[in-house]
Amino acid sequence: MYYAESRAEAADFLQDGFITVFGKLHLFKFQGSLEGWVRRIIVNTALSALRKKKRFNEMLDEVENMQDFSVETDEIEHVPSAKVIDIVNQLPGKAAIVLKLFAIEGFTHKEIAEIMDISVGTSKSQLNRARALLKIELAKNE
Repeated sequence: MYYAESRAEAADFLQDGFITVFGKLHLFKFQGSLEGWVRRIIVNTALSALRKKKRFNEMLDEVENMQDFSVETDEIEHVPSAKVIDIVNQLPGKAAIVLKLFAIEGFTHKEIAEIMDISVGTSKSQLNRARALLKIELAKNE
């Protein structure tokens, strides 16, 4: 659901991901976590599908001299998690995906840049943009 606009789209991502997993199961080398390997394939499958939808073709706002906005834990503590997920899902495409990959999946900016075929600087600026927009939306909901 982190990458999908609807439950149906999420189910498609999951199904396509598992088809890929089963097709590449012979490539798993048992050197790491099976869960991590499967998760990576499903995330990459979702991102690939989003690229095909041209969701990544939105124009990037040049974010120069933008401060690093951070969302304090106490600011979102009182907001239900479903509401936070809903707000994040309404963020512009690249900003939302970078935020999810960084904050939820734990990818580095270098890994995000490789996955999304963008620069490390773009990854960082999109994360800052997502944080700023999230902070504004959380303030509106207080």
